[in-house]
Amino acid sequence: MEATFRWLPVTAIAPVAWGATYYVTQQFLPADHPMYGAAIRALPAGLLLLLVRRRLPRGSWWWKSAVLGTLNMGAFFALVYLAAQTLPTSVASTIMATSPMVMMLFAWAALSERPRVTHLAGACVGIAGVGLMLLEDMGAAGLTGILASVSAMTMSSLGYVLAKRWSGDVDVFSLTSWQLIAGGAALVPVAVAVEGAPPPLDGPALLGFGYVTVIATALAFAAWFAGLRHLSAGTVGLIGLLNPVTGVLLGTVLAGETLTGRQIFGLVLVFLGILLGQPIAARLTRRPPDRKPADHSPWRVAEKEPPGGEAPRQVAEKGAPGR
Repeated sequence: MEATFRWLPVTAIAPVAWGATYYVTQQFLPADHPMYGAAIRALPAGLLLLLVRRRLPRGSWWWKSAVLGTLNMGAFFALVYLAAQTLPTSVASTIMATSPMVMMLFAWAALSERPRVTHLAGACVGIAGVGLMLLEDMGAAGLTGILASVSAMTMSSLGYVLAKRWSGDVDVFSLTSWQLIAGGAALVPVAVAVEGAPPPLDGPALLGFGYVTVIATALAFAAWFAGLRHLSAGTVGLIGLLNPVTGVLLGTVLAGETLTGRQIFGLVLVFLGILLGQPIAARLTRRPPDRKPADHSPWRVAEKEPPGGEAPRQVAEKGAPGR
């Protein structure tokens, strides 16, 4: 159990780092270039991790890396980038908050991880908390942004479960780097064909890409996949609710926003949802196994197998009358 708890803060690195991605994207990165934005985020991060581990895929991992790279990195980054540019952060974060529930369903189908009651309850409470924190006016939400956010959430939820199923024989750094390189490499020709020349990058944009590449991608995804290896998909998915929490708190600190009473209540619900999905909650709510009452009768007879493999014979216990 101690080993399990050790991976909780490691996993939490990912959603906390991702919590600032929407803010950085909207404030510092060039608009109208989702493909280039995703490629610049993924490919350098993958190459950085490859330099750390220096291991190339073998056998089936060539096509597995391509599949996971598309689901978790390439298409996912492009859709998230598009959602961040066309959708209010509050709406995008609320849609992404449904990921724990979707991950549990995929894990049930692919890994036979049946969702626990505490996980389902935590997901419901957490989603309600995110909605209270962020949702105010859905009128500004466009259909394109909603579809992009829902697609990103669904694809990544499936990709994370497949990564958990396939990655038993691969170290975390290699697993992450292969996906990032595959996803980023696939995005480059698409970006050239769709968006033309790369966007000009000024100083703030370079710093923004530095953050999303090194911190919010290389480090965050390595921590995320490490958590998936040691924790259940339901537990990891609920830890992901720290993403919108970080975004709200970041807005309070950097933008001087004031938390309303409803937002504070939403924060409390999100943290409660996360706690419900942790192993300690499952232990507290688990029904103790039924135990048969001990028979202290002096007439109880025990079976004892004599040496030599002979058939068992009944031996009277101490205190019971013998023959």
